[in-house]
Amino acid sequence: MMKIARTTALVVALSASASIYAANIDQVVAVVGESAILQSDLDQASAVIQEQMQSQGQQVPSASILRKQVLEQLILRQAQIEQVRRLGVKPSETELNQAVLSIAKQQGADSLEEFQRGLDSQRAGNYELLRKQVSEDLSVNRLRQQQVMSRIKVSERDIDNFLNSPQGQAALGSKVHVLHLRVAPKSEATEANVVTETANAVRNALATSDNIKEIAEQNSNDQVVVQGADMGTRALSDIPADLAARISGLEVGKTTELINAKDGIHILKLLERTADGKKALVPQYFTRHILIQPSEVVSPADAKQQIDQIYSRLQQGADFQEMAATYSSDTGSARNGGSLDWVSPGVMVPEFEKMMTSTSVGQVSKPFQTQYGWHILTVEDQRQKDMTEEYQRRMAKQLLSERQFDAELDGWLREVRAEAYVDIKDPSLKDADAQASSTPPTTEPSTDSSTEN
Repeated sequence: MMKIARTTALVVALSASASIYAANIDQVVAVVGESAILQSDLDQASAVIQEQMQSQGQQVPSASILRKQVLEQLILRQAQIEQVRRLGVKPSETELNQAVLSIAKQQGADSLEEFQRGLDSQRAGNYELLRKQVSEDLSVNRLRQQQVMSRIKVSERDIDNFLNSPQGQAALGSKVHVLHLRVAPKSEATEANVVTETANAVRNALATSDNIKEIAEQNSNDQVVVQGADMGTRALSDIPADLAARISGLEVGKTTELINAKDGIHILKLLERTADGKKALVPQYFTRHILIQPSEVVSPADAKQQIDQIYSRLQQGADFQEMAATYSSDTGSARNGGSLDWVSPGVMVPEFEKMMTSTSVGQVSKPFQTQYGWHILTVEDQRQKDMTEEYQRRMAKQLLSERQFDAELDGWLREVRAEAYVDIKDPSLKDADAQASSTPPTTEPSTDSSTEN
């Protein structure tokens, strides 16, 4: 099933054809919740998908089947957007600008202003249309993360079992020596099955030989080209995530399954795996603080005056723990003389962390402000804490969660589709609605212009 991305390619590639937007020929083909999918939406998405499939040498289904499949994906996307609106999920202006700027740079523009001029010169409103689509993509992705991750449960026992398994040992901190072969068509005339057959032959040869040059030469012909490379020994984390995922559970001497990509079919072979003995050492600071927090009875100005008075007394030799116990608004730490125990970077708000990491052991900081009020802190000791085990457990939990994500996403998408109000107006597209019960929904909002099978 195809994945649809309604982004720059959709805006730029079709914007020149103004007639596709003409109101006098447009009509509603489906209603989803309180929104409508127009004939132009369907025409636009179908044209982009067909063009991309053809450029990748993929077999394009008949026009009627393609339009029904595309409509189903547009319905599913719109159903998610309806939830986004209902729940008030949206990116910040900064996040949106960063995402659009990334697209702009891919298109050769150095700034949002330049990108806007270029898009709007093709058709007025293209830039705002793109921002709207990117905003929807970001919002839908955030909604998915929130909804799907809340369904995923990883127990401590699951983590223990994973860390003790060969896959867990391979995935965490190991280095790998990998051979990489790619099989690609020489022209658009090359049929997809020819590329697949060659890739299978290459995989079979790679299973018994490490001579990638010989394998490439023997399997290249006038229809396909085979290229090979020894990737050398490198950290698993330095390999692209999609390839690393294929390698992490692979036994030494084995090859991956065929990996389909835009530029052909890839096959990897694992020659060697070595453990990475690096430890995750994290700096920690034994910190005490005094907080004066503004309140209904303490104005911001009074809070600043109080913290300055406390600082002055500390400078004159007052005991930090006694001052914290007497004056600090943070009652939890005040009972322990202002102690926050050992603090790791990333735990406290940025202003606090910056002051903590820049204060020498035994010194008292100057008063500084955070969102909670005015602080003074002192660092009594500093150490390097071996957090390797904690780091590995976090990584294991993340990997196990990612394994469950696709299955949970599929279930959630089915629920979204089933609960959505959908009225398909065009009789020729009616069975797109029936498809939903038998076809796994796979729409993947994205801020790039890729389309995959």
